Amino acid sequence: MHRQFRLGALALALTAGPAARAADLIEVWQAAAQNDRDYAVARATQSAAQPRRDQSTALWRPTVGLSATVGLGTSETETRGAQFSAPGLGTSTGVGFNTSVNGGSSGRWAISAIQPLYNPERRAQQQQLGLSVDLAEIEWQAARQTLMLRTAERYFDLALAEESLRVLKLQFDAVQRASVEAQDRFKLGSAPVTDTYEASARLAGIRAQLLAAQSDLQLKRNLLADSTALAPAALRARLPAEGPMTGPAARSLELWLADAQSGNPAIRSRELATELSRQEATKYSRQSSAKVDLVAQAGQDRLSGSGDFGSAGNNATNRLIGVQVSLPLFTGGYRSAKEDEALRLADKAAAEADLTRQQTAQQVRAAWLGLSVGTERVQALTEALGASESRRDATRVGHQVGHRTTLELLNAENDTASASLALAQGRVGLLMDRLRLAALAGQLDDDTLRSVNAHLSPP
Repeated sequence: MHRQFRLGALALALTAGPAARAADLIEVWQAAAQNDRDYAVARATQSAAQPRRDQSTALWRPTVGLSATVGLGTSETETRGAQFSAPGLGTSTGVGFNTSVNGGSSGRWAISAIQPLYNPERRAQQQQLGLSVDLAEIEWQAARQTLMLRTAERYFDLALAEESLRVLKLQFDAVQRASVEAQDRFKLGSAPVTDTYEASARLAGIRAQLLAAQSDLQLKRNLLADSTALAPAALRARLPAEGPMTGPAARSLELWLADAQSGNPAIRSRELATELSRQEATKYSRQSSAKVDLVAQAGQDRLSGSGDFGSAGNNATNRLIGVQVSLPLFTGGYRSAKEDEALRLADKAAAEADLTRQQTAQQVRAAWLGLSVGTERVQALTEALGASESRRDATRVGHQVGHRTTLELLNAENDTASASLALAQGRVGLLMDRLRLAALAGQLDDDTLRSVNAHLSPP
């Protein structure tokens, strides 16, 4: 009896804990959205990509630059054989001019403006910037859906761990009663000693399961707490409520597959990656090598001081407005090599996109089939649990009157516990298939999560 008391006290301690309020799925999701570290990184990445839209617009705006230089300079010029003419002086040939400034003050300034008119390379770069922003947006949406799905999985993992511990505790109590009864019957000589051994062995096995279940519960609770910043000691989850589970409006598999092909974030990301590589190849193509710019320049150079021929000064001012055409004639094969590399990367990205489409279609079929048969499966599991409970109750009565053995009673208790857990897992699986199917189609959002949350048991 002393050992049985210790086992019962252990089971009670395992199930006891600090008072905790059962949070619903929406509360946990909102906490995860604010505190999950992976999601915070995705949000920061998406925010950092937004300025690229301004960068793409700025590519076709004029660029204006100003430069100024002040310092000491030296200049020497020598001209021979020049022709000179002036009013009243006639024309002279063979004229020479010499000027020099040694260590004079020098000043230079220049201002220039360039307006791109035709630049295929810049146009491809603009397309890449826009595509990269779109890609960041899709990746952020994918991260949001991934977090939503991961949070739901962790939430229901915690709920199932709590249910497993609860069912094991009930089973432990039932087996403990059977063990006490077997010992009493053995003492009275109405039951063989093997009944006591069977009950004791089953009790020890359940005690080991209780210890493992408690450890698993703590791990699941801490895992959910880490991503939500909720206190682990006060964190509990809710299972789907009993009763029929109404599903969403029936949709054919073909419609779900079509939605996934057009809305799945992974597929869209691969498609954008392919287009990015193609635009990179466009930047280095032969057709993109030429560019035409409207240019305007103004500047002045000044140098004054003393030289070999006395004080001297040079002043040069220039202004220019016109059209500038640039065309590389030879780059050593660099541009063509870059174009080939980008084309090969585009082929790789296209192949990855095809693979992602295939994998997504397979996942959609699996989730759709799980959802299609899920309601009937839950109904079957409900009936199985009812039958197991009836069999257990009948076996208890039969055991009391001596028509059933202790082993039969223990097996009936075990089967009922297994059926109860299977039903809980079936209900959770049905809700998770809804979320997975919505995520594969790129349609997992707060409304979808609320529809699932509506099926949870009251707190």
